[in-house]
Amino acid sequence: MADLLANLSLGFGIALSPYTLLLAIIGCFIGTIVGALPGLGPANGVAIMIPITFSMGLDATGALILLTAIYYGAMYGGRISSILLNIPGDEPAMMTTLDGYPMAKAGRAGDALVISGFASFVGAFLATLGLAVLAPALSRIAYEFGPAEYFALYLLAFCTLGGIASNNQAKAALASCLGIGIAMIGLDPNSGLPRMTGGNLHLYDGIDFLVAIVGLFAVSEVFFFIESKGKSGAAGIKLRGRVTVPWAEIWTTRWTMIRCSVVGFIAGVLPGAGASLGSFMTYMMEKSIAGEKGKFGTGVAKGIAAPEVGNNAAAGGALVPMLTLGVPGSGTTAVLLAVLVTLNITPGPTLFVERPDVVWSLIASLLIANFVLLAMNVPMVKVFVKVLEVPPAILMPGVTMVSFVGIYSLTGSYFDLLLVVLFGVLGYVLRKLDIPTVPVILGILLGSKMEKQLRDAMVLSDGDWTYLFSSTISSVLIVAAIVGFILPIFLRGRIRKPQRISD
Repeated sequence: MADLLANLSLGFGIALSPYTLLLAIIGCFIGTIVGALPGLGPANGVAIMIPITFSMGLDATGALILLTAIYYGAMYGGRISSILLNIPGDEPAMMTTLDGYPMAKAGRAGDALVISGFASFVGAFLATLGLAVLAPALSRIAYEFGPAEYFALYLLAFCTLGGIASNNQAKAALASCLGIGIAMIGLDPNSGLPRMTGGNLHLYDGIDFLVAIVGLFAVSEVFFFIESKGKSGAAGIKLRGRVTVPWAEIWTTRWTMIRCSVVGFIAGVLPGAGASLGSFMTYMMEKSIAGEKGKFGTGVAKGIAAPEVGNNAAAGGALVPMLTLGVPGSGTTAVLLAVLVTLNITPGPTLFVERPDVVWSLIASLLIANFVLLAMNVPMVKVFVKVLEVPPAILMPGVTMVSFVGIYSLTGSYFDLLLVVLFGVLGYVLRKLDIPTVPVILGILLGSKMEKQLRDAMVLSDGDWTYLFSSTISSVLIVAAIVGFILPIFLRGRIRKPQRISD
């Protein structure tokens, strides 16, 4: 406990500086706007802002605080379009439509937004406390990891990334293999010979994962906009009158929030599970506890609080494996992992020893950001609702401009701009085929690391593949990877992704 308090004191000493506070506030504001816009989501929001972050010349601490504040803000903001338009801002907010939109249709849109805002605060705040407590302990365990254990851990991340949230495990596996294949482009780390470069000198250094991220997320969204010929979604429910806080209803959800925070946090810590599974599990858990008398799906407070607590708690939980093991727990943390690598910061057990200023200032800033987001999302909810009225014809060209200018300012290479477009086309094609893009990003990020660990393991064992099962940790992780890949195939018949309810 004394160490925890000392570390938090170090973190707050940095986080409470005017410069860092300003970055957290800006990130919260931008993130909420990004989350409110249907289709963008936290991963896109963070990806779009990465080039701008580097162009601003932010140091490692500042960049990470800004981007994680955007991440948390987007998780908050996703509920706005879910409640008012019946269109989830991102996939984790899907469950919020089931009770949020009916409550809004009943003339209580303001109450629904405030309840969801408080639920988001509770889930994210408790998850950040969990991150502060659990991450150092997990990082100490990670010191036991060698090449075989790390290879098994990366295998677990790839095998579980599809999970229940993916429509097809085979497509998720294909996407992972595609990402690993892209990671192989460049010079072989051992022999120095070029691999899959086609003789192009620009590819000798490999594919910059920031280029891939911006292309797959941001630019592919522009292609979908072009395909729709600029048509936007249907008009939603307008927010009228003064927004008040329904304290009585919030009080009735207190135990729901506590239970769902725990479940959501655990779902976030599991590599590949993420906020989508967290929101689904918490909603279904509370619905089964309440039974038919709970009237879930008709516009009840618990039906809004449960998924919002779950997905925000999972967002915080997903930071645990990213910081302690270097394995992202969600698509957005995969993007954040790319930022850390670009800043020459190696996530893993040594991070807490070598760069405690980065880790603990991040945790302290997230604790502060939750209060900032709560303060923003209740009195300023009408401001964020106005964002939904921005014409896509203005929004999407802005996204394109930010993406291209940011990448060029970061790399100074015209070839990277061509790659951004190519990855945008690839992302568009993959999404049309219902192939997830996050495994591609994970493959690009972790593919070379996975290859290195496998080669090191084979060198240590003189080519004996059974060395991969030589420890209890690696054996358990490999078994968990196999189970994590196969189990959703049998569960998918019972657990399906929720569909948007009709008007």
